[in-house]
Amino acid sequence: MFGKLLLTLDCLALVLGAPMADYNHTHIFNPNWPAHAKFHCGQTITLSICLGLITLFLTHRPDLPKGPAARDRRRDSLRLAAFTGSIYWLCGLAGYFFPGADGLDVEFGGPGFPQRNGFAAAAAVALVGGVVEGWM
Repeated sequence: MFGKLLLTLDCLALVLGAPMADYNHTHIFNPNWPAHAKFHCGQTITLSICLGLITLFLTHRPDLPKGPAARDRRRDSLRLAAFTGSIYWLCGLAGYFFPGADGLDVEFGGPGFPQRNGFAAAAAVALVGGVVEGWM
């Protein structure tokens, strides 16, 4: 049950985190951002919400049968939930390494990557949740 709690917390971070962090003056409403950058910001927000909802569904799947024969299917669902719950955060960490990329614009105190620790922690929460529930 602890692993499912961790995966559920990760779902909340995915569904709420990107909209809270990006739907504001530093991102989507930033007049210095070109339209294409705002498009990718919207894409990122939507991806985060979708991954969060998929992770929530996989973590608490109502359609799995009960009994010992279904144990492997439940484990697979939780392993997949760990993947969908962590991939956004891991890709966010990787995004820092692209040419010219930074985690914080100069106008807001950059350069810097203040999201690094939060992204790493959120990925760890999902992966540990998957390990606790999916591999035990």
